[in-house]
Amino acid sequence: QVQLVESGGGLVQTGGSLRLSCAASGRTFSRYAMGWFRQAPGKEREFVAAISWTGGSTNYVDSVKGRFTISRDNAKNTVYLQMNSLKPEDTAVYYCAADFGGKATITSTSYEYWGQGTQVTVSS
Repeated sequence: QVQLVESGGGLVQTGGSLRLSCAASGRTFSRYAMGWFRQAPGKEREFVAAISWTGGSTNYVDSVKGRFTISRDNAKNTVYLQMNSLKPEDTAVYYCAADFGGKATITSTSYEYWGQGTQVTVSS
């Protein structure tokens, strides 16, 4: 099984940048597709970005395309989300998730393991 711990959240101004990290435990990390999701107060959980276990495929929600980049370093058991040009509407708790054998699906129910979340707040 996989355990996930997110870090890197914080408070930034509109137009700023953050890089989120998700550190995974377990020796099978390289076989998991990884995704980032977010949830704002009063809103449903939303897909943000995903990357296949090979790193060959990525998916993004339209609202973050061109601003966010997902990447992974299997040697370090870590997945990243680089967030640039942040907007107030990006404010949410961000979660990383793992899907064994997946291919960067956008469906949250496909993911088996979830981190505790990290808060991202973007001031206007």
